[in-house]
Order: sequence, then structure tokens, then C-alpha cells
Amino acid sequence: MSSSTDSWLLIHILLFLPLFHPLFAATHTAPKNATCHSTCGTLPVKFPFGTGFGCGHADFARYIRCSSGTLQFSTGTGVYTISSIDYPSNTLILTDPLMSNCSSMQNSGSFSLDSSSPFSLVAEDTFVLLGCSTTSPVFDQNEELCNTGSGLHICRGMYSCAGVTGIGLTPNAPISTCCVYDPQIVLGSGFMLDLPKLQCSSYTAIYGYGGDEGDPMKWQFGISLRYNDSYYTEACRNCEDSGGLCGFAGLNESFACICRNGANTSNNCFGRGYAWSGTWRPKIQIKMGVGGT
Repeated sequence: MSSSTDSWLLIHILLFLPLFHPLFAATHTAPKNATCHSTCGTLPVKFPFGTGFGCGHADFARYIRCSSGTLQFSTGTGVYTISSIDYPSNTLILTDPLMSNCSSMQNSGSFSLDSSSPFSLVAEDTFVLLGCSTTSPVFDQNEELCNTGSGLHICRGMYSCAGVTGIGLTPNAPISTCCVYDPQIVLGSGFMLDLPKLQCSSYTAIYGYGGDEGDPMKWQFGISLRYNDSYYTEACRNCEDSGGLCGFAGLNESFACICRNGANTSNNCFGRGYAWSGTWRPKIQIKMGVGGT
């Protein structure tokens, strides 16, 4: 190729760059598999949560995702099902499939919550350690980790359940192997419930008593978490008002409005700002003079 041809190509590339630059400057690269939905199964999914990577707020995307119609919460100790979300109170309920309840008790895994995450335990949560060894550190009299007041009533209630046979106990067994502790007490780093270290067979969490503290069959078992709701912005509200879902894109995880047609825009789905849907066609306007010339 001649040097004159090279010069011709370079000149035309430089001439066309200003035409394309505003478009790409205002456009976000669509995140991989960026199909965002407003529901996961039967649960409504609203900002700051999302159904997949690129949906919702980036700080929440590493913890929450939708898998096969189930909204899941991930921590260092496992994956848990989100059974409900109460958006007005900024709380959600986690269900651990290995966690014990009155109907069924079994050896449980551990539970952890990253202390730097946008989630925190709700103060009303009651954690109960079941089938603990008498040498467990939770019974250290110098530490006072167990609630020996109202906690005794809860332990008696749990040990009255027929489900205790699942951890090798008999109904109404002595509660000397049961411990109820306040979730504000930190066991290990962050919010870490390490059952092997605590020498306990199982655990349960109670977030409500169903109006009857005397009947453990009516108790509400699960882990209630409160999430930080300060992430909502005017940009997200503008996106939602246009029918879009708030998300993020690019290496810097900047705001993106995911529209129902698959377009990804930095503003909204009404057409204000630039939207990129995978193709670009310039609009050609022909100005007609008087007489059609």
C-alpha cells in the first residue's frame, strides 16, 4: 500500500472520530449476561438488589443473585435462600437449609456475615446453639456468652420439640447443652458462628415468635438482616421512572440504566442521553427546498 493511500486512510479516520466519540463516551459497555429482571421466582427484586451481575448496586451484587428462580445470599460459609424482603423496613429473611427448627434438627454448618458488608444482624434476632459439649467455650463463666435469663425459657422450648432426636437428644432433655446468646456478642472475627470451634452440633435463629412465645412450633425460624438503604440516587429514580432497572457497567462499575429492550444507557430509557443496543446507524436528514428540490 502506498504512502499516499496510508495518508488518505489516516485523514478519514481522524475526520470520523469526532462523530463517534460523543456516542461512545456516553455509552456503557453492557455487562456480561446483563438480563436484569424485577422478580426472582415470586419475590420482587428492587434496587439496590439485582438478579445477576450488572444488576442492582455493585456493592450488593457480590452477595445476592437469582439462581433457577431462587434469590440467594452468599457468605464465606455458604449460600442461603432469601425467603422474603421487606423493602419499607430494609430487612430480609435468610433460610439456612441446615439450620434446625422445632420440627427438624440436624447437624448444622457455620454462619458468617462479613462485617464490612452493607448488611447487619437485626437486634431482635435470637441465636440458639444446640447440642453443645459441656466443655464448649460458650459456657465459660468468665465470658458470660449465654443468656441465663429469658434464654433458659427458649432452650426449654427448643428441647421440648420432637425434632431434638435429630441431634441425638430426647424430648425435654436437660438444657445444659443449650446456649442462647445476643447477636451483638461477637464470636470470632466479624459475625462468625463457628460451630466446630464452639463444640456445638447445631444452631437455630429466631426472628419472631408468631405471637406465642410458649409454643415453639409457632416460632419464626430464620436470620433477619438489615441492609443499608443509602444507595438510592436521583439517577436511579430517573431510570426507574422510564421503565428501566438500575445497574452498573464497566471496569469502574459506574451507574447504568438497563432497559427492557436490552439497551444499556447512562441516563434513562426515554431516549434522553445515548443508548447502545449493539448497532449504530447514523440518521441522514435531507433538507428539501421549495418545490421539492
